[in-house]
Amino acid sequence: MTHQVHAFEPPERFVAGTVGEPGDRTFFLQARGGGRVVSVALEKVQVSLLAEKLEELLTEASRRFGVDLPEAPVLAINDNEPLDTPVDEEFRVGTLGLAFDVDTTTVVIEAIEAGEGEAEVELDEDDEDDDAPIADDDEDDEPDDDLDRLRVRLTPEATRAFIDRARRVVAAGRPPCPLCGQPLDPAGHLCPRHNGYHR
Repeated sequence: MTHQVHAFEPPERFVAGTVGEPGDRTFFLQARGGGRVVSVALEKVQVSLLAEKLEELLTEASRRFGVDLPEAPVLAINDNEPLDTPVDEEFRVGTLGLAFDVDTTTVVIEAIEAGEGEAEVELDEDDEDDDAPIADDDEDDEPDDDLDRLRVRLTPEATRAFIDRARRVVAAGRPPCPLCGQPLDPAGHLCPRHNGYHR
């Protein structure tokens, strides 16, 4: 079976978003461009980790290559709109790869389909260029070439806007219990700090 590479270089829109109510949300990365929309599902922790690693990648690109970085997302590109519908899941993400292309001053994000039996969350940081700032590869952990992929190429400004939205999406879930830190459901929860009584 042949694999598909959904490439958006650059996309018209690339965002993290959710479908469902807090406590029962499904997280997606969604890219739009050239009349097509591709949505891939992933875990909340992957979205959070992706935002964190993208921030580190931008900082390192600025330090090593003098790339000018925007301090904060420009309001004009701050995207608060919901995901484009219908949200059809192309695949579930197993591995996320990041690279910085020095020649074009762009960030490359690659979401790779989870292989059979793949359960753990991975984030690979690849070299796009010999001078790329991040290299954290392990050849034994390379994903199979026959897995579907979503590849996007973003400017530093678009990357900063993606980071900002991804952090807001992750934080928009259920508030934590002030005593135990576990998520609070609308009906409360069984708090271990209250010996199992409803809080």
